[in-house]
Amino acid sequence: MSENTPGFDTLAIHAGAKPDPTTGARATPIYQTTSFVFEDVDHAASLFGLQAFGNIYTRITNPTTAVLEERVANLEGGTAALAVASGHAAQLLTFHALMTPGCNIVASRRMYGGTINQLNHSFKSFGWDVKWADGLDAQSFADQINENTRAVFIESVANPGGVVMDIEGISIVAKEAGVPFIVDNTMATPYLCQPVKHGADIVLHSLTKFMGGHGNSMGGAIVDAGTFDWLASGKYPMLTEPRPEYNDMRLSEAFGNMAFAICCRVLGLRDLGPAISPQNAFMLITSIETLGLRMQRHCDNALKVAKFLQSHPAVSWVSYAGLANDPFHQAHQKYCPKGAGAVFTFGLKGGYEAGVELVKGLELFSHLANIGDTRSLVIHPASTTHRQLSDDQKSAAGAGRDVVRVSIGIEDVADIISDLKQALEKA
Repeated sequence: MSENTPGFDTLAIHAGAKPDPTTGARATPIYQTTSFVFEDVDHAASLFGLQAFGNIYTRITNPTTAVLEERVANLEGGTAALAVASGHAAQLLTFHALMTPGCNIVASRRMYGGTINQLNHSFKSFGWDVKWADGLDAQSFADQINENTRAVFIESVANPGGVVMDIEGISIVAKEAGVPFIVDNTMATPYLCQPVKHGADIVLHSLTKFMGGHGNSMGGAIVDAGTFDWLASGKYPMLTEPRPEYNDMRLSEAFGNMAFAICCRVLGLRDLGPAISPQNAFMLITSIETLGLRMQRHCDNALKVAKFLQSHPAVSWVSYAGLANDPFHQAHQKYCPKGAGAVFTFGLKGGYEAGVELVKGLELFSHLANIGDTRSLVIHPASTTHRQLSDDQKSAAGAGRDVVRVSIGIEDVADIISDLKQALEKA
């Protein structure tokens, strides 16, 4: 390959992968093994002591998974990545590396309901707090930050509303506070948005969604942008203090601009254990090869569907940044110029009951709690994914009682619209 920087689609196919040196296999093999043979005792010691890179045990590293990690890091413009069992696992390991009891995360209210639940409830067991900010107002993040804040956390494109966040504006707030800026890029994928270019220090993914794209494999990823100075504040002891399990090594000094990814691997994944399987890593590697093609079709279809819904008499509103009159259209053009994504919400004039009936009446759409499939998907968040939240929390998260969320697939768009039309007539 030439010295020129490869394009996105080239990286999606080739980054991290080479023909297998033993067999010549062009596709990355599935290394379905739990552990790996050492050359000798010195080799084993160097691996366990972090003096050398290599494979010990598939919970920590695996050659198939390594290809996935390098590919995602390349697409996001990061220095290193760690692939794990799910998007929630990626969040857990990220905050495990940053937080200590009594610390807090300042997060956008506009987030996936499962993430809100994780931050509000599950993380409390670790003594970690969350302070909620208005995702549409960078100043509200500044107002919530205090001496115990260890991270600012947003989604680049918010689930379920499809709202495009002001990544750059919020990154400035995080930098002024001296805390890492974390962006979940699941909804956009690096094809539409690369948060590192707009100030993100850490990028998270549920690879289960658009990156995998076929609804068949679970996975998550943590991408280290290599941009944060962990030594500046003394607030991140897992990265800066001597680690007794590694002969008092200081990870930030030993691994430089990939220290965070290493920390999540050797202190988080090693001990907490949410490892991705080699089989799932292989499936995700294969899917990412067509990411650009799929995402463009998703976006093209979604814009046509949004325009149809906007003109339908039973629909009271449509929230899709691709529409010219949408309040987030300008942000979409800045951060996601290739398209506004495939997930958006709309409301029916009949409210909650009409939303439930619409979901019941759809035939081509699948009613399930996922996004990012090749198939068109639908859900009524207030009665499902966000049901555990209060009405005020639902509204703040963009999942009010009348809201229907769709994830537009890559079927023929005429068939998608036809299905919505017949279901709207029933509802």
